[in-house]
Amino acid sequence: MTPSAPLPEDDLEAMLARALRKPAAGEGTPAPEAPEPEIEPQGPRRCGFVAIVGKPNVGKSTLLNALVGQKVSITSRKAQTTRHRITGLRTVGATQFVFVDTPGFQTRHGNALNRSLNKTVLGAVADVDVIVFVVEAGHFNLADAKVLDLLPKNLPVILVANKLDMVHRRGELAPWLRSMQERHPFAEFVPMSAKNAKDIQRFYAIVEKYLPEQDWMYDADELTDRSERFMAAEMVREKLFRLTGDELPYTSTVVIDKFEEDGRLKRIAATIVVEREGHKGMVIGEKGEKLKRIGTEARQELEKLWDCKVFLELWVKVRSGWADDEARVRSFGYE
Repeated sequence: MTPSAPLPEDDLEAMLARALRKPAAGEGTPAPEAPEPEIEPQGPRRCGFVAIVGKPNVGKSTLLNALVGQKVSITSRKAQTTRHRITGLRTVGATQFVFVDTPGFQTRHGNALNRSLNKTVLGAVADVDVIVFVVEAGHFNLADAKVLDLLPKNLPVILVANKLDMVHRRGELAPWLRSMQERHPFAEFVPMSAKNAKDIQRFYAIVEKYLPEQDWMYDADELTDRSERFMAAEMVREKLFRLTGDELPYTSTVVIDKFEEDGRLKRIAATIVVEREGHKGMVIGEKGEKLKRIGTEARQELEKLWDCKVFLELWVKVRSGWADDEARVRSFGYE
């Protein structure tokens, strides 16, 4: 399906009015966890790939988690948090959505890690059915424009104006949306907040018509195609970034050394890799308290995610210049 023509003025105004209406009681709550799928969905089955793209820190991972109904992609205020092509799955009625979360496209640094991240973004949009381009509602800058320029011209692109709950002067959104339509022939405009359950439900209905009629690729109750080993590394990395703030460079990473299962107990050993000796001290903290907290919070989140007991051991090692070494970047699991 090719992108549609620009929306008529009255359609744009009607869409904006629906998006900006005040929510009824209970609507402004986080999206619920994935409901039990229908046993016999009505209508023809649909299934397809939906790429979620945008610059760093526009809420792509938060949106993916809300759409899936469970945490499958890590989030933090630090830019470049997502580094891998993460697939989240959600089956709603007769339609199965295969969501692809991507790293924010990197324009500031040209090291081997960022080249890998950009390759992941381009790979994600090359073979999907529809692209969801996420920006912050009311904002558009050079970094957004660089991502938009990368998008294929032959695929429908849905503009998600995210973080609508953060917009205070909403009267300015209509002219902003018109200016966005002039930049690209977007197939749809979706002003929304990933924290609003009604917005998430509306999003499914908008996207599904761009997915082909075909059988599902996964079981109806699956939520991600990523392994538990991968999820463990991501969860540790999230806590690492959340608890060190801007002190620690984003080039720090996590490698799983051991992953063993013994009944309802998972034993995990992981290494946090940093580039400098001073960064190692930041991660460990005074008397090891920072590292202990990182491990405790990651363990608790993994136990909640998997509904089992987790034993997690963490070490910290220095690997100077790893983000500039293409061989080492690949050895740490990046494409």
